[in-house]
Amino acid sequence: MKVLFIHQNFPGQFRHIATHLAKQPDFQVLAIGRDTAPGLPGVKLLRYKPHRKASSQTHPYARSFEDAVLHGQQVLRLLLDLKARGYRPDVIVAHPGWGETLYAKDAFPNARLIHFCEYYYHAQGADLGFDPEFPPTVDDFARIRSRNALHLLNLENCDQGITPTHWQHSLHPVAYRDKIEVIHEGIDTDQLGPDPNATLTLPNGRVLKAGEPIITYVARNLEPYRGFHTFMRALPQVLKEHPTCQVVIVGGDGVSYGSKPKDAPNWRVKMLRENPVDLERVHFLGKVPYDIYRKVLQVSAVHVYLTYPFVLSWSLLEALASGCLVLGADTSPVREVITHGENGMLVNFFDSQELAINITCFINENNKCIRNCAEAAVLDYSSLGGLGKYLKALRESELSSQFMRRINQGGVH
Repeated sequence: MKVLFIHQNFPGQFRHIATHLAKQPDFQVLAIGRDTAPGLPGVKLLRYKPHRKASSQTHPYARSFEDAVLHGQQVLRLLLDLKARGYRPDVIVAHPGWGETLYAKDAFPNARLIHFCEYYYHAQGADLGFDPEFPPTVDDFARIRSRNALHLLNLENCDQGITPTHWQHSLHPVAYRDKIEVIHEGIDTDQLGPDPNATLTLPNGRVLKAGEPIITYVARNLEPYRGFHTFMRALPQVLKEHPTCQVVIVGGDGVSYGSKPKDAPNWRVKMLRENPVDLERVHFLGKVPYDIYRKVLQVSAVHVYLTYPFVLSWSLLEALASGCLVLGADTSPVREVITHGENGMLVNFFDSQELAINITCFINENNKCIRNCAEAAVLDYSSLGGLGKYLKALRESELSSQFMRRINQGGVH
């Protein structure tokens, strides 16, 4: 069975399934990704790069679609070259969010196309307009509605969709929901878990230990989408009321979602100006290797995870798998994973005072029951479980592909 993965940042969400298939003798695995994709050992990766950027003269509402067309065009050229050399995939598994698979069916009409349907944008009721501190403009509404043109084409083009959570599934148009299955790709729970003897050595040489009053916060980048502004506004009160606690913050200074602040180079600088804190107690680690990140979670007494109604972070699941006591935002994607008082606690995303009170309340409590429940609940999101569901979808795809080949060869009437 020939499986072709397409993801501009391959492997992305396909790490576990691609790694597994590459080791199986009855699968032939190939991947396509951008020139900047990290790749995956054991999987051949063909890289592409759009021949130009979207024009600055293109209407702002349509610029993201032009960018998608440029990505799709370049991938189509790769696919046609593969076809000319005799390659025929049975299944294409792709993240279509950058436009790579817009024309995949034109190259391989008989291949079953499975799309990772990560997000369908809404002008109201999701991330846009959620935070009153950053009110959207009419142009934002129009831009978001226009952006969904790509996603509608993706939904129409694919034979099957996969989305990680029920909330993300609910965002997609009703007409397409039946073709989208909820399958979370999973996290590697075998590499996670609590460690009462865990230690974390900070850049200044200080060693933090599990069991100490340590507050942790993790995001790919420190920005409002992940509640960084709310967290920073809670810290002065926390540091005052708990004079021995330490705070460890992991995340870069770039922008994954939203935009940069207008009056500062990044959100870390802006929020430190607004909320000066003792940097001998508040430690910004930036982006760290996975092993350091794992130790951050293992020494945590209270882990804070805040997010807009948006794509759920792996870091929340990994914190739960590490036995962290999580204070999570009371937003739709988080409520799907955390039941208040059972496997974590929910707090008002916007209320920094409530957050501070909860941190200081729970930092000295063991809460072993909640921690144990957190670790147990996240087993539903293990990479092994996700792998099994992906394999089931691929096997169903193989049956469909065989049926289509028989039709095209005149074997079915």
